[in-house]
Amino acid sequence: TVVNIMGTKIPPREVVLKMEPVSHSIDLSKTALVMIDMQRDFLESGGFGEMLGNDVRKLQKAVTPCENVLKAARKAGMLIIHTREGHRPDMTDVHFHKNFKKNTDGTLKPPQIGQVGPMGRILIRGEPGHDIIPSLYPIEGEPILDKPGKGAFYGTDLDVICKAQNIHNLLICGVTTEVCVHTTAREGNDRGYHCILVGDACASFFDEFHRVALAMISAQGGIFGSVTDSESVVAALGSK
Repeated sequence: TVVNIMGTKIPPREVVLKMEPVSHSIDLSKTALVMIDMQRDFLESGGFGEMLGNDVRKLQKAVTPCENVLKAARKAGMLIIHTREGHRPDMTDVHFHKNFKKNTDGTLKPPQIGQVGPMGRILIRGEPGHDIIPSLYPIEGEPILDKPGKGAFYGTDLDVICKAQNIHNLLICGVTTEVCVHTTAREGNDRGYHCILVGDACASFFDEFHRVALAMISAQGGIFGSVTDSESVVAALGSK
């Protein structure tokens, strides 16, 4: 039995979730939904993703599955955590090699973090582009973690929150599959969490990267965790 912050006993809520490589039950009272970087800078036209030359429609494929999972998780009363990748306005937390990418001729390759774009300074906290898209916006009681790196554990209190709330499993959605989502899953795996990626609620600018990234998670008996889909998650959460 889990005891919450008020000292109230929370009975286990076991549900069976279809996933690869092995389907089994998870306790919703020990499971958190982590929504990774569903930000305007990545998902909307005029944002950082498009400025890099990417087709943002590829990431937008994950929005509806994310909406469905988020709605089901809220109804089930799960802990829901949102992340945003971004940096301090003074940019003192930006590592040199993260921002100063160069062309083959040695010149700086635009765009750069902090550069002014259509939605404000790119990946800077407090700017319009840094914020989460309206349809997935956090509600009261859902923590928002501002992370300076790719993984959601780096430079944040995600691990502190999860341990304080007795979380053992992480349902992970968001973008991009092979970068921030994958890094978070690997970080979580090393910290002892069962990381479950919701495949269609994740997306990449590169179809092959998305496919391979998901395959890597569940390979070799689940070396980094498990992979499921939004329909299975909604069905499982709705069974309680």
